[in-house]
Amino acid sequence: MGNGRRKVGLSLDKKRVKMAFVSVTRLKLRSWRYLPPFLRHSTASIYQAKAARGNLQVTTQRHGRDFWRLTVWEDEAVMMDFMRSAAHRDAMPKISELSESASTVYWQQESTKLPNWNEAEHILWEKGRHTTFDGQTPISQ
Repeated sequence: MGNGRRKVGLSLDKKRVKMAFVSVTRLKLRSWRYLPPFLRHSTASIYQAKAARGNLQVTTQRHGRDFWRLTVWEDEAVMMDFMRSAAHRDAMPKISELSESASTVYWQQESTKLPNWNEAEHILWEKGRHTTFDGQTPISQ
């Protein structure tokens, strides 16, 4: 540029790669009769996540009695702050009462974008932690 003007910041932004922390959770509802209390806790926790410092994205999906949540965070520390606060903290002791099983996985990625659901589900089943609460029901995909 011959006029002495420069574009500022473009090269710095492209070179700087921001890492993100991804969390995927799947809860299988024990029975449809547990849906009202489950939704009460889940909805409060989702609203809390969306408003939480450091949260970049939240999305959910349902397959039958399986309820999924996918969140992207600035880093692991802000996700842990969310897990220990208000609605999420209050919902945690209810999981074994309302759910037949639960699965969760976390990972770090270079992009702050949500992974697609197929990728998230694959990583959850391959690398996640899976828990049953009745001691009999196998966790299946």
